Amino acid sequence: MKPLCLALREVPAAAVSLVGGKAKALGRLVHAGLPVPQAVCITTATYEQYLDATGLRQRLPLLLERKSFAHMRWEELWDLGLRIRNLFLNTPLPPDLTDHLSACLPPDLIRLPLTVRSSAPVEDSAAASFAGLHDSFVNVHGLPALLDSLRLVWASLWSDRALLYRQELGLDPAGSAMAVLVQELVAGDCSGVAFSRCPGREDLAAIEAVWGLNQGLVDGDIEPDRLLLDPLTGKIIERHTPARTHACRPASTGVALVPLAPEQRKATPLTEATAARVLALLRQAETLFAGPQDLEWTLAQDALLTLQSRPITTSTAALDDGERSWYLSLHRSLASLQGLRRTIEEETLPAMAAEAAHLAAIDLVSLDHAALAAAIRERLRILENWQEQYRQLCIPMAHGIRLFGQVYNDQLRPEDAFAFLDLLAGDTGLLAVERNQALLKLAEMLRNDPALIAHLRKGGQPDPLASFSVALAEFTHRFGDPALASQGMAAGADPLTVLLLEMAEASPVPTRSRQADEAEFLTSFPPEKQDFAREILAIGRASYRLRDNDNLYIGRLSQRLQEARNEAARRLQDADIPELAALVNPAARDTVRIAASPGQDPAVAGFNGLDSTRLQARQLVGQPAGPGLGVGPARVISQAADLGSFKAGEILVCDAVDPNMTFVVPLAAGLVERRGGMLIHGAIIAREYGLACVTGVPDATRLIRSGEMLTVDGYLGLVTIAGQKAPNLNP
Repeated sequence: MKPLCLALREVPAAAVSLVGGKAKALGRLVHAGLPVPQAVCITTATYEQYLDATGLRQRLPLLLERKSFAHMRWEELWDLGLRIRNLFLNTPLPPDLTDHLSACLPPDLIRLPLTVRSSAPVEDSAAASFAGLHDSFVNVHGLPALLDSLRLVWASLWSDRALLYRQELGLDPAGSAMAVLVQELVAGDCSGVAFSRCPGREDLAAIEAVWGLNQGLVDGDIEPDRLLLDPLTGKIIERHTPARTHACRPASTGVALVPLAPEQRKATPLTEATAARVLALLRQAETLFAGPQDLEWTLAQDALLTLQSRPITTSTAALDDGERSWYLSLHRSLASLQGLRRTIEEETLPAMAAEAAHLAAIDLVSLDHAALAAAIRERLRILENWQEQYRQLCIPMAHGIRLFGQVYNDQLRPEDAFAFLDLLAGDTGLLAVERNQALLKLAEMLRNDPALIAHLRKGGQPDPLASFSVALAEFTHRFGDPALASQGMAAGADPLTVLLLEMAEASPVPTRSRQADEAEFLTSFPPEKQDFAREILAIGRASYRLRDNDNLYIGRLSQRLQEARNEAARRLQDADIPELAALVNPAARDTVRIAASPGQDPAVAGFNGLDSTRLQARQLVGQPAGPGLGVGPARVISQAADLGSFKAGEILVCDAVDPNMTFVVPLAAGLVERRGGMLIHGAIIAREYGLACVTGVPDATRLIRSGEMLTVDGYLGLVTIAGQKAPNLNP
């Protein structure tokens, strides 16, 4: 029988598949006589036994096999990692396994503050580092907290970042396992990392250091002092000295950033003497492992200790392309997100709004053909610039939702991994919801004026001085005309009027009220962490609000571009104008497309509506994104023009709910989207209205036809096609 736990001195003789790369390296350091904090390794045999005893080995594939990793967007990877983490959180170790671990863990070690770190078999190898992709927990006290942290380290084997990395390396996630290193926490006076070869300057060695624990450096919350040195002579070639303000120190539980004393603000944690000692330690590790090393160290009461040492891999650089670097940058600390929020709210969104307002003031009709062509090109450039800003700022800000969700789940352990969204949903200032509420008020005005409804049904126009006309003008001034994103609706009818008439004769579902208990969340923290709880809740709500609103700011700029293209299209109806013809792309006017796109199931990307594959589709599998059951006829939105035919009680089926499409959501009985994720626009709006929503359904707009009766199960992530057409609907 494989051992569940090994002391570090026993690790070098064990297979790396049992103890993992990190523990194996520390065991070799101990054998070589290098100073290492005392530690034990909980082996992969413990992880395997846990999976078998709890039934997780059978339950995990139900989550992992819903959709191929290769076809998942970043939102879907986030969701999957959070669901699996919650599964581990709510699956305690069986009593007999707990007893075995209690018996083999050294009592003198368990009494100390601990660091609980991953040591996966493929981690810290010469081929792949997995650096920072698995979770670590610092300042853990007592056996119950240790066992809790143990499960969370296991769960990080399935984090979104780790899954992405395994996919890139061609590793089978289902065959992965995790050992865990339980190490004494040494509260160093200063700590840091050292590289035998500096990234980007491989002829030099690099040493970084911060006051206190390394966690602040690793998380990116504290900028380190940095030296570049000649690796042979130790001569300092360059020194970087940041502004020193904080240190990461042990708190009652976990760690906290605390202000530095004035004397430490002025003093470097990386003196020449310390650098010489670290460089000597680095050379020993490099000799022992016969290759360049990335070494983590701490200096406590003049004792220099090695916390870990791993090879500097070449494959990491090969994999770390722009897209992967961007994806990994989405994971932000609370401090980073707070700064990002200020930038977005105080600079980015106001600048977007000002740019859109400036463009709206330009009289496009008065421009000659050359000037109009220049205006279209300029608006396209402006839109592309802001889309890049959105990618670099707004998408990373969405991580605040996930960060809050992880903290919420760790504290309260709900069965539903996304119960935390109820604490973020509701009265949060979502512009799309405010716009829809304003539309519903206009619809209410119509509902109370049957004569006006009859007049509009006959194609008449309302009195421009009537209260309805005034309210309508106020609406379009504040929110713009949603019909601008919906060119090609029924000829002769104003799309906004058609929408309002439909709303007036329907009973749209109201927005849901906040159900989660804010007090329950806040009081689950000890008094010294109450401020942290409030801050993490505030950043979660801001991220949730911005996740919706920033799309609409981009939408305003898209509208300005579309207005210019519409003016060009109008002129092209009467004359052949070459300089305008090349700038009017009908496909660009659609906010949704049905062409195969990243994430689309390649097996059905070239699907033909008459193919037998289509006739066999009766139940489609996606991800549950909005709890509830929705039943109604499908309305497939494959282009913006289709929105004009949407009727109350239909199921909205589309590639993705564009922000400029959400004005029809109050009429819907449910939502189905090809694009997946709990944080996409459609899922957020669906939860605001309490609608059943399933996302991540491969090729939904091809496998479902308008008029077919659907049952949308937002609990299980299933869409059932009844197989017959509803009456009075065109396919």
